[in-house]
Amino acid sequence: MPRMLDVSDEVRAEIGDEEADRLLAGDNAPGSYDCTSCRTPGDSENEHTSTVLFIGDETAVLAFAHATCLPSQIVQVTEEQLQGAVRSISGDTVDLDPDKVVPEQAVLGVTSGLVLIAGELHPALVVEPTAPIVRPGTTGAGDDFLPLLIEQGFMPLSELTEVPPVQHGWSVLLAMGQLHAVLQPSSNGGQPVAWWQAHQPLQVTEGWRAAANKHQQVLMFASPVGSIGRQPREDLLRDALDKAAANGHLVGAALPLAGT
Repeated sequence: MPRMLDVSDEVRAEIGDEEADRLLAGDNAPGSYDCTSCRTPGDSENEHTSTVLFIGDETAVLAFAHATCLPSQIVQVTEEQLQGAVRSISGDTVDLDPDKVVPEQAVLGVTSGLVLIAGELHPALVVEPTAPIVRPGTTGAGDDFLPLLIEQGFMPLSELTEVPPVQHGWSVLLAMGQLHAVLQPSSNGGQPVAWWQAHQPLQVTEGWRAAANKHQQVLMFASPVGSIGRQPREDLLRDALDKAAANGHLVGAALPLAGT
C-alpha cells in the first residue's frame, strides 16, 4: 500500500530515484515507526510522514518523523556522533555495513505555546532533545543538557510562578511571522550565532505572535529527553512543564525578541 511519505528533493538526490520510488510505493517504508524527533509512534499509512536522512562521514541512516515534527531533510553529523550515541535510531542504513552500528543522533525538538504566569499569557518555546546530550569531548551515557545550559546562565526552575530572568545576549529570531532560530552570543564577540535553527521556518499561532510582540521577549524552557514529550494541547504542555519543574528537570530564561 502506498505510504503518506514526503521525500524531499535533497533526500531523493542522495538516496537515488529508485530507492525513493520504492519508499513512496510502500515497498521499503515501515507502516509504523518511532518518530526520530519526538520518539512517539507514527503510522506512514495514515499520517503524513517525513523521511530524514542522517549522513556521517561513511554511513547514512534513513529515519522517519511525523511531518508535523520535522520536514523531510538531510542532517549532517560526524561519524563519531553517529557511532558514539547510545540509542539506536528507527530506520534503515543506506550504506549497509554489517560491522557498523548506527545509533541515534540527538535532535532538539522545539514546541511553541502560550504559558500562563501570574495571570498573564507569555509566548514560550519548550526545548527537549531526542536523546541524551553529553558534554563535548566526553563519552558515556550521562546527560549534561541542563548543566550546560545552567553554565550559560539559564535558571533551574522548581515551579512556574514567575517569569524567569532575562538571558542577555541570547534572542529568538522571528521573521515574517515565523520562527527561524534561537541565537546565542558568539564566542569571539562577533554577530550572534544560531544555538538552534529551524530547517524550515516554523509557523506560530496569531496569539503566540501577538504575545511575543507585546512582551518583546519569549520564554525558553528546556528539559532532558523524556521529560516533556510531544503534547498536542497547551494545557497538557503546561502540566508536563509543571511536572518537569517539580522533578528538578527544567531550566528557563526570558530571551529578547529579534524581528517581528
